[in-house]
Amino acid sequence: MDSSLPLVLRRGGAGPLHLQLAEQFRAAVRDGRLRAGHRLPSTRDLARELGVSRSVAQAAYDQLHAEGWIAGRTGSGTYIADVVPLQSVQRRRVKPAVEPDERLLSLRPGIPFIGAEPDAGWRRAWREVSAQVPARGYEDPAGIPALRAALAQHVGRVRGIACGPENLLITNGTTHGLRLLLAVTRRPGERIAIEDPGYLSAVAAARDRGLAVVDIPVDADGLRVAELGPDLSAVYVTPSHQYPLGGRLPVARRNELIRWARSTGATLIEDDYDSEFRYDVAPLPALAQLDLDRVVHLGTLSKMLSPALRLGWLVAASPVVDRLAAHRAESGDWPGWPMQAALLAMLRDGYLDQVVRRARRLYAERRNYTCSVLSQYGQIIGQDAGLHITLLLDESVDDHTIAARARAAGVVVAPLSDYRRTTPGRPGLVIGYATPSDADLHRALHLLAQVLKDRA
Repeated sequence: MDSSLPLVLRRGGAGPLHLQLAEQFRAAVRDGRLRAGHRLPSTRDLARELGVSRSVAQAAYDQLHAEGWIAGRTGSGTYIADVVPLQSVQRRRVKPAVEPDERLLSLRPGIPFIGAEPDAGWRRAWREVSAQVPARGYEDPAGIPALRAALAQHVGRVRGIACGPENLLITNGTTHGLRLLLAVTRRPGERIAIEDPGYLSAVAAARDRGLAVVDIPVDADGLRVAELGPDLSAVYVTPSHQYPLGGRLPVARRNELIRWARSTGATLIEDDYDSEFRYDVAPLPALAQLDLDRVVHLGTLSKMLSPALRLGWLVAASPVVDRLAAHRAESGDWPGWPMQAALLAMLRDGYLDQVVRRARRLYAERRNYTCSVLSQYGQIIGQDAGLHITLLLDESVDDHTIAARARAAGVVVAPLSDYRRTTPGRPGLVIGYATPSDADLHRALHLLAQVLKDRA
């Protein structure tokens, strides 16, 4: 069986691999993710899942067995031992996963700037919604028809995707759309390729569905299409701004990826999470623009307005949308009417376009400032688009140590190695510049620069 845990081993840091693995299992038992009696995968399956030798998995299990964390049952497998009282686990689980600390400045990637007060366009949209009578009965599980029509026009205009409302399904965001797609169209045991380093929520979604994740390396241009094998049923890719390294998949490689999908019959899942924000570069065609029969396109409001809205869309061939809508008609899992109606008002009013234009200017200035402050401390990549840059550090640096020192100085930043699974690469920091105010961004970058300077 699958471990069902986001296990991540870091080569070149944080101790030997088998000790890292053993500690992650201990932590999962302590916080209640693994309970007494939970069956663990075989050492062979675990090693294959993590991309390590079987001896690493066996050494971790031997260590845990010697300490009494796990126990073997003849002919049955390996199980979590009864080492933690259930009551103590429950007490810990009711606590917040992270204690908020308002003194910390956040340079985490992927969160847009949100002002202290709502602006006029936002208020207009909600006034319009408040003046409407809510839908009588249950809405279309694919989404409000008028919203699907408006979004079809929107993605056709800004992303060049020729589609109609029959190709649109409203989601609670990118990850929700991905999980729905995998649940309906993929069978457990199928193989799905995901960029490495890449978006860990996509990896978790695939593993939760029982899919075998195949790590595909990326380079400065994004996914290395030549590394794809013929036995994959799907590929998850971030072609507009590879997450987290920032490469933009060139047209030639996009065409190569489409040809590969056509020849193998695989589905391409295009996460278009921040394509609205480009700086000094021309837009590249969406994969769905090239072949909507082979591509499922995922869009979101989280980078334009706020992740808290939990709203996005999925664009696909109409038979795929029909299957997803039929599934949702039974599950009842789709966005509520008020938020859909508000988005429709924002599209009709031109407010969404206004927000993107305004944010693009703001983020371009912040990108420039971030690069000017940090460029002397490493190699900056991914600066052509999006809401973050990646600062590559020297091979000798432990990016987790740098992130810990930055936090101690008052700044939260993401270590690049957190996004790696089996593909080695340089350490670094993934630095978001969208979230803070201008003053807080200035403070955070100079605190981080001091940490990097002191390390040197």
